[in-house]
Amino acid sequence: MDHSVGGGAVRRGEEASKHRVVHREAWASVVYVRYQHSGKMCEGALLDSDTIEEFEPGSGINGSPTGRTIPLADVRLLPPCEPSKLIIVARNYAEHAKETGSEPPSEPHLHPIPASSVIGHGEAIALPPGIGRVDHEAELVVVIGRRCRGVTEEEALGYVAGYTCGNDVSARDVQWGTPPAFARAKSIDTFSPLGPWLVTDLDPSDLLVECIVSGEMRQSGRTRDMLFPVQRLVMESSRWMTLEPGDCIYTGTPSGITPLKGGDVCEVRIEGIGSLMNPVIVG
Repeated sequence: MDHSVGGGAVRRGEEASKHRVVHREAWASVVYVRYQHSGKMCEGALLDSDTIEEFEPGSGINGSPTGRTIPLADVRLLPPCEPSKLIIVARNYAEHAKETGSEPPSEPHLHPIPASSVIGHGEAIALPPGIGRVDHEAELVVVIGRRCRGVTEEEALGYVAGYTCGNDVSARDVQWGTPPAFARAKSIDTFSPLGPWLVTDLDPSDLLVECIVSGEMRQSGRTRDMLFPVQRLVMESSRWMTLEPGDCIYTGTPSGITPLKGGDVCEVRIEGIGSLMNPVIVG
């Protein structure tokens, strides 16, 4: 089922309601939404494929309902969290490493970048004039729910608030230039689309991750093919830096990266979450 929201279609079907049944350790099972309505930033939960249950302002994922519901089609979706930083995981799928001419890493390659590159569902990816080749990278994104440092792999999922879709847009001529500039290639404004919402109760171990560009399938892979699973990525990230609530780990992309151009519409679709759609412009 398609719903025209914020400049793009969101495919969700009946998945939204089923995530409100099971409970996990720290956060109630919910599809959490941040959105703009009547000029105000709001938050709530997706009740079904068409309706948002409004929360009291500032009440977060386990929010207090106001008793109001709002049609999903009447809101502009915002990124589902406000991170202090993003952590980009490089070459976490063997086939993606192969297509870039690299060897699969023996341990996670983690690259923090600023959160100023984040945009939400329906916002435009803006390609700077003369930037050269810019690729899409469809990725499962882990959203941290509690402050943590030095957690074990066994503890890691207890610090995860949930999961969303991400697009690690990458300027290849910058990334592979002389000298190489990995972080700069991925830190450009609008190059980190995130959304459309956050799903708290989801097993990340075997999800279908796809990228569709202007109606053409470009990437299709499963998270079971990650070289390092979510638990390992959270553990390794927390070894080197304090993770704050809302921080995001972009967990790597499957093979199939291709260039974007002005006029494209890029969709990241992840099983159990939905679709993140962004038009592409030059400028």
